[in-house]
Amino acid sequence: MSCVPVVDDGIEVCANCGKQGSDTIKLKSCTACRLVKYCGVDCQRAHRKRHKKACKKRAAKLKDERLYSQGHERPEGDFCPICTLPIPFPMKSHSRFNACCMKLICDGCDMAAQTRGMFDCPFCRTRYPDNDADTLAMIQTRVAKKDPAAMFFLGQKYFNGDLELQKDMRKAVELYTEAAELGSVNALSSLECASFFGDGVGQDEKKAVQFWTKAAMQGHVESRRNLGCIEGQNGNHERAVRHCLISAKMGHEDSLENIKQMFMDGEATKEQYVVALRGYQNAAEEMKSHDRDEAMRLGYH
Repeated sequence: MSCVPVVDDGIEVCANCGKQGSDTIKLKSCTACRLVKYCGVDCQRAHRKRHKKACKKRAAKLKDERLYSQGHERPEGDFCPICTLPIPFPMKSHSRFNACCMKLICDGCDMAAQTRGMFDCPFCRTRYPDNDADTLAMIQTRVAKKDPAAMFFLGQKYFNGDLELQKDMRKAVELYTEAAELGSVNALSSLECASFFGDGVGQDEKKAVQFWTKAAMQGHVESRRNLGCIEGQNGNHERAVRHCLISAKMGHEDSLENIKQMFMDGEATKEQYVVALRGYQNAAEEMKSHDRDEAMRLGYH
């Protein structure tokens, strides 16, 4: 029996026994490939050996379609909540993270607020904490309320031993894991790095790639670029270019440099480099503002 979708005068039939779908016989698609349908579990099992090769090939193609078609927009947390513009990369060099509201405020908006005499948080108007203990208390209050951004932030503090906390990578990974389960794409990214380097967990490159993939499909730019680097290291240059094209067009300069190098090495075409360059320039332009330019000019951070 063929693994191509089987039809009879426009009526779909079971790929194994040939029964036509009807009000009494409900055909269900193979969930992996969607190529064929079956009238029941028994027919699906009986047909498995003949279908396996085509199923794997089609399933891999569908997986790639999802991987490369999703995650072209940056997540909400990458945007300054005041000016609503995406924050340039690396974000930690162009913004500050406020523990009171768990928001990244771009340097332009932060400096503009202080210029107007506002020295509290420009987003939620809360007074900034006076010391590490107050900062930690703010974070822990939000962690207790299951705020994924707070869990991720506290995980970072344990990972680096900041705020007078004892460095504890296992605790950091626990917080990253819970934050990721609650929807934090940044926590997913941190889990991937922990798995890749074996920090706080057993080193597992395959698991790291799985985390990178999930994060990239949710718009995490560095994760997308990391996938490109892994593919390049494995000699899969076409896949590497596709990943780096996406992240370069989202404003990631290192990804643009990766494509430039691949072009010089003959692994990417001139057209691909031009597309990446134009996409990067457009994204970079969208991240500019007068306040940000002024903050950059004055060396504010």
